[in-house]
Amino acid sequence: MTHNYQITGMSCNGCRTKVENTLNAIEGVSAVVTLSPPLAVITMENHISTKKFQDSLSAVGNYTIEDAHALITNWQNEITKVTNLANEDIIKPSNHGNGKFYCPMHCEGEKLYDKAGDCPVCGMDLVQQASISQKTEYTCPMHPEIIRDEAGACPICGMDLVPKSASETEDNKTYKDLLRKMKIAVAFTVPVFAIAMSAMLPNDPLMKIMKHAAWNWVQFILTLPVVFYACWMFFVRAWKSIITWNLNMFTLVGIGTGVAFLFSVVGMLFPNLFPNEFKSETGTVHLYFEATTVILTLVLLGQLLEARAHSQTSGAIKELLKLAPTEATLVIDGKDKIISIHDIKKGDLLRLKPGDKIPVDGKITIGEGSIDESMITGEPIPVDKKVGDSVSSGTINANKSFVMVAEKIGSETLLSQIIQMVNEASRSKAPIQKLADSISKYFVPIVVVISIITFLGWAKFGPEPALVYGFINAIAVLIIACPCALGLATPMSVMVGVGKGASSGVLIKNAEALENLNKVNVLIIDKTGTITEGKPSVEKIYATQQNKDLLQDIASLNQYSEHPLAEAVVKYAQEKKISLIEVKDFEAIAGKGVIGTVNNRKVALGNKALMAQVAASVSEELENNIIVEQKLGKTVSYIAVNGIAEGFVSITDAIKITSKAAIQELMQQGVEVIMLTGDNENTAKSVATELSLSAYKAGCLPEDKLKEIKRLQGLGKVVAMAGDGINDAPALAQADIGIAMGTGTDVAIESAKITLVKGDLQGIVKAKNLSHAVMKNIKQNLFFAFIYNILGVPIAAGVLFPFFGILLSPMIAALAMSFSSVSVIVNALRLRSIKL
Repeated sequence: MTHNYQITGMSCNGCRTKVENTLNAIEGVSAVVTLSPPLAVITMENHISTKKFQDSLSAVGNYTIEDAHALITNWQNEITKVTNLANEDIIKPSNHGNGKFYCPMHCEGEKLYDKAGDCPVCGMDLVQQASISQKTEYTCPMHPEIIRDEAGACPICGMDLVPKSASETEDNKTYKDLLRKMKIAVAFTVPVFAIAMSAMLPNDPLMKIMKHAAWNWVQFILTLPVVFYACWMFFVRAWKSIITWNLNMFTLVGIGTGVAFLFSVVGMLFPNLFPNEFKSETGTVHLYFEATTVILTLVLLGQLLEARAHSQTSGAIKELLKLAPTEATLVIDGKDKIISIHDIKKGDLLRLKPGDKIPVDGKITIGEGSIDESMITGEPIPVDKKVGDSVSSGTINANKSFVMVAEKIGSETLLSQIIQMVNEASRSKAPIQKLADSISKYFVPIVVVISIITFLGWAKFGPEPALVYGFINAIAVLIIACPCALGLATPMSVMVGVGKGASSGVLIKNAEALENLNKVNVLIIDKTGTITEGKPSVEKIYATQQNKDLLQDIASLNQYSEHPLAEAVVKYAQEKKISLIEVKDFEAIAGKGVIGTVNNRKVALGNKALMAQVAASVSEELENNIIVEQKLGKTVSYIAVNGIAEGFVSITDAIKITSKAAIQELMQQGVEVIMLTGDNENTAKSVATELSLSAYKAGCLPEDKLKEIKRLQGLGKVVAMAGDGINDAPALAQADIGIAMGTGTDVAIESAKITLVKGDLQGIVKAKNLSHAVMKNIKQNLFFAFIYNILGVPIAAGVLFPFFGILLSPMIAALAMSFSSVSVIVNALRLRSIKL
């Protein structure tokens, strides 16, 4: 009997081999394991429970196994659904973007909404999340409701379908809708304002045309489109905020303008209900239609400017989205065929011509290229690539032609992962935002209370007409307060900062990491792949006696390991045209090396700790030769066969050109830089001396790195850890800030909070500078928002009137309120121009 099982926890071919060998070791089992998809096809003589398989896998690693029947059935069902939909010749509704929206103030954290609208908490317009999918859609110029995934003819009129505009998004729709309403609001507000202001002109010319009461009716009629159409959404949001008790800016705007409008309507229809203080010389009540329309129009202007500014804050993501091409050139049977990038499959051969954008991740198989990777790494100098080198989606082939094989497609590509990470980080909350959130919770009720106190204070102690003064100033208090300036202060800076980091090759997982990086005072770094290039090469193999099979033994053993040093040995053997043979009982021992049985010989390759573990004897002559190599900065691996050390492999890994400068700059900023490496004392000392490190520790196993980080944290240090290997994953997770080299493994990247795409220590300097700039920007925004409200509300209440005779018109208050939140966004946008 044969069953399919899903395996989780595998990250490399070594894991796959270990899982497969473990399952096959169970009596009566024949298993074939694949890494992508992570499945095990198990044939067994008699039924064996999943628990027995799980117990065996748990003994060798953190792997889980479960029946994949339901999973495969779901996949098949989904494929059937998609196929059925593709075969239906129906008119598809327009679907802009990816249908996911978020609140720019992150009122409910990282929550996403399925459709456009306003936030149920703060009432602000939801912003569309940048879509990772870049699928080209085609529409009919005569029938825009026709949407197709590929070019063809319109099923209604037969016209050729044309590509839809990439800029046709919900964000643009929101902006255009607000702009249209703005034009209507201005068209009706200007005459209302002109009528109200005519009384200030000599002899009041309008009164010669009609009586004051008649002009009041004209103002009323002109106000209706502003209140009940152009700006009606503000009252809807205000009502929602009250019944849900999520009080916000629109609560204040709705109450203030609503009271002014209703007061004016009642005053116009029933003037005798009001005392003489509210009446003019002609006996009519002072109406506030002009205040209502002007305030609402100015608030609408603020919303319009915010909509435009919001689209700029996510500009970095949109620029990343533009990097992905819509088409690719497939090489099939020696001929070129243009296809959509969504039709690319793993293993496809793709031709790249000069100037082409690379559509997916893969490796060059024929030819060579000069790749502009600046959009991913932030580095402007093109990188030369040859056969076997990896290329990433979104980068540009400069001036040569080559053929590549597709290895990662869709959401697996580096570009898609970057966009996803930036999207998620942009929606996360920084700890510093808790202060603003706490204040915002009580802000609106306090402002309403202050407004009531303002009215009562003016009514009792103010000069005549005291009630009019009290009414106007109470409305001004409601209108000028701006809780959204507080709410936007942090998320806007985070969004722009995260985008800036992404365009510079610094990927930030969340806002907390961005904030905490500014506090880091200790940086822990690994050696191989972090300080060094991570491209080790075998310099020589030394043998104590003639053993022609020594290279074949260690290369065969290393073919199952994912470690860079292992890859170097395998590559060296291939260059020497040494064939690799089967290895039994392979095991990778973290931080020490690898062991296995090759041609019935027990072979061990690793450091001195591994030699002790396998009880291998090391001659004095061999040890002295090894020390000489280590003092030259070389990494040396002992080779033991059947318990006797028969030689060593000397491997060199050049220090990155930028490592020394980056370390010096970090130390100048007050950061202590410590190297923890699994390499030996002599090699570690040589590297540490060359780089002038603060300190170093050699011979570190993964648990040693973990203990050292915990020790430093116990001393009150804020620790960042930079690494690139699976062995570094526990330390990366324990550190206050884990920094993964993008050239490293997926496990390290997943464990880290910050990823450096280029895998360069200079990226840590960029990340530290970015963190400092973002935190400074957030504090500026919070300061402005606090000061604006602390000063604005008392001034609107009339606190300056007894001393300077100054009162703040509600219309001026509305203008100030609208520009307060816009100014916060504009200040955040300055982060786009900082130099990292």
